Amino acid sequence: MKQIDWEAANALCDKLSPDQDLLVREIVTQISEKWTLWTMSVLAQAGVPMRFSRVLEAVEGVSQKSLTKTLRQLEKAGLVTRVVFAEVPPRVEYRITGLGKDLLIQLHPVWLWTVANVKRFQTARSKYAGAGRTNHWTKPRVPH
Repeated sequence: MKQIDWEAANALCDKLSPDQDLLVREIVTQISEKWTLWTMSVLAQAGVPMRFSRVLEAVEGVSQKSLTKTLRQLEKAGLVTRVVFAEVPPRVEYRITGLGKDLLIQLHPVWLWTVANVKRFQTARSKYAGAGRTNHWTKPRVPH
């Protein structure tokens, strides 16, 4: 099994300026947010610019508000481009950037690893639930 060289990783991070360190932390946090990877994968798989409504349809379960926030953050990070066309009504299209594609190439093995280990995750969750524990990270649904 491949080992992580924590000393080398920490040395690399130690060379960052405070602004760079902050940016790295912000980007890593953004990558791990709920809708980021799904949105990026939809845009990458499309291979062509997509209108907001098409992205909204393709990212199953995302709200308009959450998708808007996600796309703005991705654009700010340079992972997605946004083009507004001067039409009535205005047309807006999104496209994954080269940097966004590079990120997905790096993360794709994690996706595959997760799929390959899904039964291990199911076993762990069953064991956790069998011990009388509940998942405190999720809130129970409240009937309307």
